[in-house]
Amino acid sequence: MGMEDCFSERNIWIPFVKTGRFYILVLLVLTQCYDVSGAASPPVYSKDLETSLRTELFTGYEVLQRPSKTVGVFVSLNVLTVNDLDIKDQFMSITAYFELKWSDSRLTWSNTSATTQDYSSVKFLFSTEEYVWRPSLIIDNTIDDFSVINDKYIPMRITSQGYVIWNPAGIYTIACSSDITYYPLDIQSCTLSLSSWSYTSDEISLQLSRLPIDFSFYSENGEWEMVTASASTGDAKTRGDHTFSNLKFTLTMRRRPLFHVLNTLFPVALMSVLSAMVFKLPADSGEKMGFSLTVLLAYAVYLTLISDNIPSTSVTACYLSIYLALILVFGTFAVMCSILVLNVFFRPDEMEISKGWRLATKVMAFIVRWQQPCLPGRCQSPQRGSGNKGNKIESVSEKKSPLPKDNITTDQQEIKIEDCGKDDLDDFEISWKIISFILDQFFFVLFLFAIALSSIVLFGLIFSQFNSV
Repeated sequence: MGMEDCFSERNIWIPFVKTGRFYILVLLVLTQCYDVSGAASPPVYSKDLETSLRTELFTGYEVLQRPSKTVGVFVSLNVLTVNDLDIKDQFMSITAYFELKWSDSRLTWSNTSATTQDYSSVKFLFSTEEYVWRPSLIIDNTIDDFSVINDKYIPMRITSQGYVIWNPAGIYTIACSSDITYYPLDIQSCTLSLSSWSYTSDEISLQLSRLPIDFSFYSENGEWEMVTASASTGDAKTRGDHTFSNLKFTLTMRRRPLFHVLNTLFPVALMSVLSAMVFKLPADSGEKMGFSLTVLLAYAVYLTLISDNIPSTSVTACYLSIYLALILVFGTFAVMCSILVLNVFFRPDEMEISKGWRLATKVMAFIVRWQQPCLPGRCQSPQRGSGNKGNKIESVSEKKSPLPKDNITTDQQEIKIEDCGKDDLDDFEISWKIISFILDQFFFVLFLFAIALSSIVLFGLIFSQFNSV
């Protein structure tokens, strides 16, 4: 409608010129004929207008035809939650969705010259994979469902510039090689590998979006803590004579320590001390063998339980399994040493003590700083002699004292007791029971030192990795 069309009939304006309503009527006519900029206003959005646009865009549209020779597909991964990370079966299950974006010039209507009429009031169109071309993608390290990512019920958002945005979602179960070295305070890294399928790297180029991994809607897992996440363009996959584009999304998670510290590390550390405490039991109590065997079996059970929770692999060794095996060895030696102590303790006094036993006893007594036990008024003193008679011990109380008993003051008794306790072992004739006492003390110190050293070293290695990330 032009200006001459609006004012072609001059006689219709004559009645309004004198009334003053002429200016109002002119203003109404101008707003109907032109917009403020002087161009014709676009049609208002309506269902008929969108239907017309759909008919124009999808008439002759071929779903199996790529939009261009090489289609650049921008990909980002939105992680919702980590369902499970099983280090024994070596898999990870996550709930997530991909955000895929590519350009399809056949679906643009922002340029009015590309369409028969103005559709600028239609901002978006929605369609599905049944009517719009989509890239063929797979997760090539899945262990659950090895198939092309598709879902005809998820709509695709199409912008007026011809960009298609698609968000396929699902529960993805992928293979995850576990590192059990620092179990149960381990850190695991799992990688989701996304590759194009059928379309080679010359036909589809997978690229990372500005935000490759998004945790905006992430829900924390009770066992695993998300530490870091990264994405990279992987090496092109080669299948046959063709290469295919690939992207890798890596999630690094750390096991939450509270449960395993209370239920695994703490009980194991406490039980390790029990292997040495067997040498504090008196030999004549009759409980040495039962106690040591119970501790040994308890460690065997713990070793079995932990072995059931870690993968059967020989690539890496678990420090906790090494520690339990080492404590199990200590427990085995504790049983053998307890048998030796009992054997020595119950030997008859008439049995001669060889020079080897005497030398070993002196060395062990020196190491553990063992002192001859003595009581007030009964401090033991050696009886010089040779042969089997030398094994007999005569108490000081049986000897004649040059002073009357009543004249010995308390200070003098303490001095005598102190001197008796500090006498060298050479001044005493030892017995098999004395040897068993020294053996108990020596084995207790030896085992306690070995267990403490191994516990500090191995637990230090486990906690060092946990605090390094």
